Amino acid sequence: MNRLVTILIIVLLANVGSALAVVYARHDSRALAVRLGDLEKSRDEAMKEWSRLQLEQSYLADAGNVEAKARRELGMIDPEDPQILVIRQ
Repeated sequence: MNRLVTILIIVLLANVGSALAVVYARHDSRALAVRLGDLEKSRDEAMKEWSRLQLEQSYLADAGNVEAKARRELGMIDPEDPQILVIRQ
């Protein structure tokens, strides 16, 4: 009888230990899912910012835009023929 009680206690402790392990694994899994969601949201925001910056770079690097800005803000003009000097070696 004593041996049967010992086996029952061992099985009960194993069952409780297993249940606690399942609870811990589910909690850990949920915490990781929340963290993944946060990281995905951060990634999406970074991708939106990167796309916006690419569009801005394309606009700023456009030759027409650069020329218009040089004329408007710096007062640059096309040189006349006598002002162009070609140097040959």
